[in-house]
Amino acid sequence: MRMRGAALAAAGCCPAVPQRLPFFTLAVEYACLSFQVCMEGSAMAVTVQECLELQLLEVEMLLSMFPKKGEINLDEDAVPGVQRYLRNTDGALPPQLEYSIAIDVGEAKVKVELQVLLPHMYPRVAPQLFARSNALQRQQQLQLNTGLASHISSLDSGELCIYEAVQWVKENSLPYLENSKISSESASKEVVVKETLHRMWIYSHHIYRQELRRKIFDCAKKLNLTGFCLTGKPGVICVEGLRENCEEFWRAIRYPNWKHISCKHVENLETEGNIDNLRLFRAFEDLQFQAHGDYGLRNDYHMDLGQFLEFLQQHRSGHIFQILFGVEGKLSDK
Repeated sequence: MRMRGAALAAAGCCPAVPQRLPFFTLAVEYACLSFQVCMEGSAMAVTVQECLELQLLEVEMLLSMFPKKGEINLDEDAVPGVQRYLRNTDGALPPQLEYSIAIDVGEAKVKVELQVLLPHMYPRVAPQLFARSNALQRQQQLQLNTGLASHISSLDSGELCIYEAVQWVKENSLPYLENSKISSESASKEVVVKETLHRMWIYSHHIYRQELRRKIFDCAKKLNLTGFCLTGKPGVICVEGLRENCEEFWRAIRYPNWKHISCKHVENLETEGNIDNLRLFRAFEDLQFQAHGDYGLRNDYHMDLGQFLEFLQQHRSGHIFQILFGVEGKLSDK
């Protein structure tokens, strides 16, 4: 989706989008509106509608700055969803805007990805930002994000700040990348290199929505995680892989508002070889067992936990059943 963030079409409507504006024009509008929301925000309450209109304008400016394929990853229905709401604000709020920006750092153009999640009241409230790179080790990635959060918190309240975040990441990531490279080279000189497989067992009251299931599978694939997702009621997810990837998966699926979910158990298995040899699952599977219960309006049905227990035992994880559900699992005699 390519938007034009010029004049607002009418009260309660989203920015008109017939064509893209030149970058300079967008930058001027961006600066003016950012200044406007800072000045007016203290004098009168800023509405969700006004915040969403600013978010659309900011996205258009970023698309103009990063026009190449793959530079900005934005779900194709994200912007239309906000636009539909702005045309009829009596309906439910749209999903929060979520996208990522690929940033080239240094002469080697190392890729650092800035993940962005915008609360409905951004820019009146701070955005959720997370910078990651395959070239960063966990400690350096943590330090980079701590610095980014500190910088964003130092800005004036009400500013549109994603471009500022992009610039900060571009200008400040190199030392962390260099430290990661030094750490990697030192570790590679060791005679014995140990790796750890991290496995998380996640329980949810239920997993029904297609959009949530798609997010779970996309995230697991992106982070090279194996395991499974048991759809229905209850919902169970298992992911295994590198610790930092599992933790990022856990962070990504919980936000912005998945409440009935908890991590019931974590396993760490150390090896001097390849962690792939420790995996219980060869891929990330979609589990759907025979269901029973009320198929009424709420689609409130229960998975056959006997089949699930059998699946766990086949994957040397029968003991997990009691951890997840608080009762010892027993298969009936056939």
